[in-house]
Amino acid sequence: MLPVTTTDVEITADLVRDLLREQHPDLADLPIDLGAKGWDNQLWRLGDDLAVRLPWATDRADDLLRKEHAWLPVLAPHLPLPVPVPRRLGEPGERFGRPWIVTTWVPGTPADLAPATRPEAADVLAAFLSALHLPVPHDAPRGRVRGGPLVDAADGVEHGLAEAGRLGLVADPGVVRAVWDDAVAAPAWDGPPVWLHADLHSANVLTADGTFCGVVDFGDLAVGDPACDLASAWTLLPDGALERFHDVYRTGGPGGPAADDATRRRARGWAVRTALGGLLVGDAGDHGRPGGKPSWGPPARAALERLVATAS
Repeated sequence: MLPVTTTDVEITADLVRDLLREQHPDLADLPIDLGAKGWDNQLWRLGDDLAVRLPWATDRADDLLRKEHAWLPVLAPHLPLPVPVPRRLGEPGERFGRPWIVTTWVPGTPADLAPATRPEAADVLAAFLSALHLPVPHDAPRGRVRGGPLVDAADGVEHGLAEAGRLGLVADPGVVRAVWDDAVAAPAWDGPPVWLHADLHSANVLTADGTFCGVVDFGDLAVGDPACDLASAWTLLPDGALERFHDVYRTGGPGGPAADDATRRRARGWAVRTALGGLLVGDAGDHGRPGGKPSWGPPARAALERLVATAS
């Protein structure tokens, strides 16, 4: 469970405007409206084209924002979908003692509220991940668990299976465990580490007209095994689109290799982890958020149904 350390300062439109006046006065007169309260940050829309992200929970949020500010401008020009590109950095001050950033605004509806429904969403997701999954420089940020060996995520999956079973959220925990065990048994990634979004759950991918139109929240940006991100084919795509996704996806961009069988198996394991987490957050209010996020439940259940239906 992540430590929840909601900031002592209430974040309001007036506070956001005051912070802008102190550090970025040329932006202070733009309209300000609440966009979303995410897991680590609050998002406030600034005018038509910008957004302000301020950490409001979890001890790690400050470092995640600084990581986005450092690396997203490097990655964004090569990505085929809009992402929130940092434009300004706000430093901790007397009114608000944590860093914050101004980014571009990415329009669209989170996929937990409007799932992708068109088959061509598979092409869009595959093209995005092919462009992202490039070899990394030596100073690229390493993740905590995501992108590393799948077995390192075992504690979270064990917790998720136990809780989901206790609450009756999974019809057949044994089959889900079999999918997980097969993924852990797959050969490890032996290629070079590649860039990973590392948090491609349904609230971090935006849709319009039945397909994907943007990707947000790169706070968990990491490097390692592409299977971590390829799990999103199970958790985000409509039924029947998986093979179309794999036909298009290439590690390292066009001309690179397709995902091999071992990578696909590991991706199924990461998908189990993501789906179990979505169930607990959506239906059980896990991770210290009373009431949870109900919209996370349906895509998590759909992903588990797909994984179970194809279990050997």
